Amino acid sequence: MTPEMSDVTRTKHGRPVHHWRRDVVELAALFTAVAVADGVANLIGHGPDGPALLVISAALLAATAGFHTWWARRHGHAPPADDTGTRPTAQARPAGPAEQPGTATDEPAGVAALWRMRTTVQDEPGSLAALCTALAGQRVDILSLQTHPLADGTVDEFLLRAPGGLEAAAITRAVALAGGVSTWIERADAHDLVDAPTRVLGLAARTALDAAELPLALRQLLGRCTIRSLPGKPVGGGRGPQPVPVEGVLEDTVMRLRAPEGGVLTVERPYLPFTPTEFARARALVELDNRLGPRIPRGEDVLTLPAGDDITVRRADTGDLAEARAMHERCSPRTLGLRYHGPVGDADRYLNHLLSPRFGRTLAAQTASGRIVGLGHLLWDGDETEVALLIEDDWQQRGIGAELLGRLVAMAEEARCASVYAVTQASNTGMVAAMRGLGLPLDYQIEEGTLVITARLAATRAVSSHDARTARTRLT
Repeated sequence: MTPEMSDVTRTKHGRPVHHWRRDVVELAALFTAVAVADGVANLIGHGPDGPALLVISAALLAATAGFHTWWARRHGHAPPADDTGTRPTAQARPAGPAEQPGTATDEPAGVAALWRMRTTVQDEPGSLAALCTALAGQRVDILSLQTHPLADGTVDEFLLRAPGGLEAAAITRAVALAGGVSTWIERADAHDLVDAPTRVLGLAARTALDAAELPLALRQLLGRCTIRSLPGKPVGGGRGPQPVPVEGVLEDTVMRLRAPEGGVLTVERPYLPFTPTEFARARALVELDNRLGPRIPRGEDVLTLPAGDDITVRRADTGDLAEARAMHERCSPRTLGLRYHGPVGDADRYLNHLLSPRFGRTLAAQTASGRIVGLGHLLWDGDETEVALLIEDDWQQRGIGAELLGRLVAMAEEARCASVYAVTQASNTGMVAAMRGLGLPLDYQIEEGTLVITARLAATRAVSSHDARTARTRLT
């Protein structure tokens, strides 16, 4: 029998569980004591000094009972556990499964809610203790705490575990009464349980392997924010953004950092000002990206088309600019017009931006001879994510577009994007069919003669790493 099972069987509703044989013995002892007391009373009561003896006996019994009670409270009944070699006596608790580490102590499993909260307090002794006391009064457990010193106070950032029935307003009200101001709170998830140093190191490792990870890493580091990367030289010509110093600029809810190739990286979070600590972390991550330069993973997958041809799918970047332009030349004006929604002559100008890992990820489909016949783009557009496809005319209707789109959506899911959208035309039946083939909920919207299809990504859909490592698959 395990200690947990022993605790359950020995206690019930906070009281010991007695066996029926013990009750019988106690009842027999009670009747015997009554009989003896009656006999002694009859014997003494009929004597010459009977009443006096009864009074003296009662006083002695009362004194003995009082001494026994005092002794029991002072020394207790159970011997020390370390003297007997046994485990400590079981503490009373309701019967049920043993509590597991990390779960709420008084709530059923799965009821506790995770919250991320940030509040500002005075930088003086006792201010943090007052907050902790207020949270404890609401039965809120503090899982982690980070402090961000400011010139006029301290920003305390908490990861909290609260009872499921406790609303955010009740938590912020308790914090305000304890001296917290400018309090912000939102629901958290299991990803927030990772401590800050481990999370930052993981983001740095991902950024070091792939330049396209920088916007995603910044978003996971800073929370819900809008990230825009402005190139130093705009595609259409003209004046570029105002340059920023090497150390960057922090302006309350906006930070501007020097991006690679002379551009500017702007991070904006209107609902919550950035702290100097967050600014330093973001600047270090961007500086790491700048030092490593352009880079993408070099893995590739070989796909066998139904006709028997082999197609290689791999990541592409600005190093593939010449091959991408050659594919443009082989595409018909109608194909280019459906893809870029503008003058066909301007198509080549977009390629340098589209292929740059600073603005997203690009997949290329190439033949055995090394000729690129298809491009798929996953572009970070502020808070949203765009997908786009371009397949050479001679290679359309072979399943290449559907394969590229499926892989781009898997990347978006891995990046924890809520949705992806495609900008196309109603006449582009290939793109519409590929979006429908994803098997995801779709929203259709017409904007100025352009069809925008938005696919909502399922939060519970798992991305299989096995598919990403497959060396050869079959297109159907």
